Amino acid sequence: MSELNHNDFVALQHRFRPVFDRIAAGAAAREADRVLLDEPIRWLKQARFGTLRIPVAEGGFGVSLPQLFELLTELAAADSNLPQALRAHFAFVEDRLNQPDSDDRRRWFSRFIDGELVGSGWSEIGAVKLGEVNTRVTPAEQGWRLSGEKFYSTGTLYADWIDVYARRSDNGRDVIALVSTHQTGVERDDDWDGFGQRLTGSGTTRFNQARVEQPHVYDFSERFRYQTAFYQHVLLAALAGIGRAVVRDVAQGVAQRKRIYSHGNAGQVKQDVQVLQVVGQISSWAWATEAAVARATHSLQQAFVLQQGDVDEVQRHAANVLAEVESAQAQVIAVDLITRAASELFNALGASDTRVSQALDRHWRNARTLSSHNPVIYKMRNVGDWQVNGSDPTFIWQIGNGTA
Repeated sequence: MSELNHNDFVALQHRFRPVFDRIAAGAAAREADRVLLDEPIRWLKQARFGTLRIPVAEGGFGVSLPQLFELLTELAAADSNLPQALRAHFAFVEDRLNQPDSDDRRRWFSRFIDGELVGSGWSEIGAVKLGEVNTRVTPAEQGWRLSGEKFYSTGTLYADWIDVYARRSDNGRDVIALVSTHQTGVERDDDWDGFGQRLTGSGTTRFNQARVEQPHVYDFSERFRYQTAFYQHVLLAALAGIGRAVVRDVAQGVAQRKRIYSHGNAGQVKQDVQVLQVVGQISSWAWATEAAVARATHSLQQAFVLQQGDVDEVQRHAANVLAEVESAQAQVIAVDLITRAASELFNALGASDTRVSQALDRHWRNARTLSSHNPVIYKMRNVGDWQVNGSDPTFIWQIGNGTA
């Protein structure tokens, strides 16, 4: 699977930008009124956005990983909820892309070309021990039955399928079960009450003996190797997109502002050298974040290429390590600089720009919420341990109740 050439990729960007612009136009109002993303999701489905990584020969756009995350960054600048809501979808597409050609893979690609999307059902809260999973998938006549409850089930409100992390009741193996949302056995609640990323559909999902088709249970050990870095890159693209949105909004706000302070430096805010310094600082932080995120996507692409190629396991492992480390390094940069940028923008504006109707606070709230995923302090430690001791980073991690 090769990268689109420059001209083809630019044409693809132009194809999606009217959709992104349409999404951006309503982002502040959706945030203020907490209107779910059903309409923007429909626009993206109509534009076949969910097929970006599917090869051209199989009906998709055939973009590389750097190109995918550039487009997700543009989407995040319009509305940062959307890349996160689509995170599980693109991860499952990536997983199928890493599997050998088969009828099963072709059926999934056909579904996605028809506009179907995948949501996430991995994390559990409550009485679940670290390293355990309570959700169970049980053999049944003509398939499986799935029972359990998930929280942080991002994207499920908009999804046709849910990628569920579960354990088989018959042999104790950890698996991924793909369950259709179009059945009474799947119950989705919009009860995510975080202060940011409020429209990602990250609430509770319950499975009450939900039907799972026979071929739709996959052993977790067979998931694509660079998945942790891939999942992190979606959040990085969302943070980079927030940076773009902050630069856009602060520049427009300063350019249009009429009111000045008596102790300012110019007759117009847009000519005030201190205010311009603030805008320049914000722009530079956003630029540095995008540069870090873009660089890290190339090591991820290399991990994908070597996974497909005829190379030894040592090379594949080294590529996976580098992809994980560079995604962590980019996370350290993005978490710091974008949350600072989203706060600093108010130093270039006025008190009137803190009004709820402006919704400018959403940038900080969304960035801070995204930054709370996959704790950055542990990523810093992993990078340091790799640099000093050559230790592998943490590839797959879990969360649950600790020991007393």
